[in-house]
Order: sequence, then C-alpha cells, then structure tokens
Amino acid sequence: MHPGRRSSSLALLAVAAMLSMPGPRVAADQFDHDYATYAGVLRSHVVPPRVDYAALAADRAPLQRFITELDSPASRGEPTWNREQRMAFWINAYNAFTLQAIVDHYPIQAGWLTRQPRNSIRQIDGVWTTLKWRAAGRFVTLDDIEHRILRPEFLDARIHFAVNCASVSCPPLAAEPYRARTLEAQLNAAARTYLASAEGLQMRGRTIRVSSIFKWYGEDFIREYAGLARIEATPKERAILGAVLKYGPAAAADLAGRGTAEIGYLDYNWALNDTER
Repeated sequence: MHPGRRSSSLALLAVAAMLSMPGPRVAADQFDHDYATYAGVLRSHVVPPRVDYAALAADRAPLQRFITELDSPASRGEPTWNREQRMAFWINAYNAFTLQAIVDHYPIQAGWLTRQPRNSIRQIDGVWTTLKWRAAGRFVTLDDIEHRILRPEFLDARIHFAVNCASVSCPPLAAEPYRARTLEAQLNAAARTYLASAEGLQMRGRTIRVSSIFKWYGEDFIREYAGLARIEATPKERAILGAVLKYGPAAAADLAGRGTAEIGYLDYNWALNDTER
C-alpha cells in the first residue's frame, strides 16, 4: 500500500472508531433529585404558611432556572425513574409552575366587579387549563399534572396535601422540595400540618368540619382510608373520617373514632396566600 494511502486509511479508521464510541449519555441520576435550585427558591421566599410573592417577583431568576431544569435533557428520563422520584418531580413541577404563574401576573388586581377575591389565582385566565409549561420533554398544564399524572398514576390521596394552589385555604407550600428519599415522611407531615390548621379542620360539637378539598376529592381517599373508620356512613364519609383518624390532631382523631361524628365542609378562601404587608 502506498504510504500516503496507508496514513489516510489509518486516519479514517481512527475517525470511524471515534464516531462509533458511545457519546456522553444523560442518565437519570444526572437529574438533580435533591432539587438544590428549587430549595434555594423556597428557603428565600416561603414564610409558612405564606409566600413572599413580591420578593419572588423581584428575584425570579432562580425560579426560572429551576423551571428550565424541569425540561432539561436529564429530565427526559423521567418515565424510567422510580415511583418516588417521579412523584416528587411532578409535585415540585406543579408547585413551581404555580409560583411562576403568580409572579408573571403579580400583583394580581382584578376589577371590583368580581365574585372571587381580587388577588386570587382564579383571576388568571386559564391558569389551570390553558397555560402550558414544559417538563420532562412534554407540554403540560397544571390540570394535566394533577388530574392526568399525579392522581391517576400514583393513587395517593396525600397528593392533595402537597400540591399548592396559591390560596389561603390551600395546604401550605412546603418550605423544602419534595424528594424521593424522604417523600413518605414529607407527605405524612403535609397531611398532619394541614389537618392541624384552621383551614384544614375545625371542630364544632360532634361535627368535624374539613376543607372543601375533601368535598371535591373525597373519593380519592376511599381506597386507603375508608376501612379505618368504623361507622355507618357512605364510603366517602368513612374515608374522610379515616384520614382524620390517621393524620388529624388528637381531639379530632378521637371524635372520628367514636362512630358518632358528623362531617361538615369549610368555606374555601381563594385569596392569594401572599405575605401580609
């Protein structure tokens, strides 16, 4: 073989070998399941049980970075992650997108002729059904995340204590991201925190008045909690009492276990969960 041709052949073989080598692969474990960026956002702007939206609106770059991370190449492996990783991801995504929706429209000031609080998230047109976000390689609305991913795929009613709708009567936004390794404890804590608050549960005589969340989504609690309450009632009512038995404060749990408790629902305050100024 001619020396020049031999050199050219060797060069071509080297290039071919390089092209055939597997390139850098974005693995699932390259996604930051500790949510460091989001943790910084929450630590800076969550003042339990409220959020300092004015400060967040003035310093929105970290939140925007996290929202970018939610659709990073590393997030595309989401379907292959374990159950806890996926659930934590979608809860955090829902809450972060809600924060973004608020700061994009902040301060929310509707006209006087409105049935909702003037500063309510409900004043943002299509906030749950129309506004779209990108996460894990797909476009999603907030309703997509809650009603087409979290509720049907994970069948865990505690999700209702974890997703935050930016309203006074909503379960408070956690001051730390949800993480796979601590998810079980975090969901339990979210349930107990909410039912220990006046927005989650109040007692009046032998009536336990619970958040309207239970009126809207009580059926989600039946599978896990209806069997805990020994009372002649509908499955939904038994499920609500079962949830109170498991997560409610001692006095409410005691009443729920007696078999004589009645259930009522609290009015829902849709005013923005903003810090008071």
